Amino acid sequence: MKKFIISLILAATIFSMPVYSESSEKDMEINSLYAANKLEEAFNLLVSIPQEERTAQQLLLMGNIMLDYGRNEDAEFMFNSALSVDPKFYKAHYNLGNIHLANNQPFLAIENYKLALKYNKEFAPAYYNMGCAYLKVDQPRKAKNAFHDAIFFKPNIPEYYYNLAYAYKLLGKEKDAKTFLGYYNKLINNY
Repeated sequence: MKKFIISLILAATIFSMPVYSESSEKDMEINSLYAANKLEEAFNLLVSIPQEERTAQQLLLMGNIMLDYGRNEDAEFMFNSALSVDPKFYKAHYNLGNIHLANNQPFLAIENYKLALKYNKEFAPAYYNMGCAYLKVDQPRKAKNAFHDAIFFKPNIPEYYYNLAYAYKLLGKEKDAKTFLGYYNKLINNY
């Protein structure tokens, strides 16, 4: 009986251990190279993966590297490719929004940020950038709401407070603007 219980424990341990495939080891290597800013090496490893086997995350990373090289159109293609693999991949929607915002296409940016938030309601950077896009289209009330949401999910980012103060200023609410500018200054001084 004792041997049987030990065998069950061993079997449970073996089956609960994470399985590392060749692709997950390759992903770890790619992520490590990318984190070390060895972009060319990371990209070469990504390209070595057959196109039909690339994951949404791998395609996103390829897009990020292309952005780093200033190849925005190629990056946009890669982010859309990531979405063709996983339409709910919020990071790809977010990165597309960033491209549109940088290209002075705020309405397309807002649309992508909304999609990112549909799939990850707690992703503060999408709220923040959506607020910035709303400012570009002269919608300070919507910007204010987006900045509040960003702060709710990530309250320690000074820029969120600064832009919220600016939105309040545009709305003619000077007292609120000063309050949030004060929070911004406190955060800046603590860094």
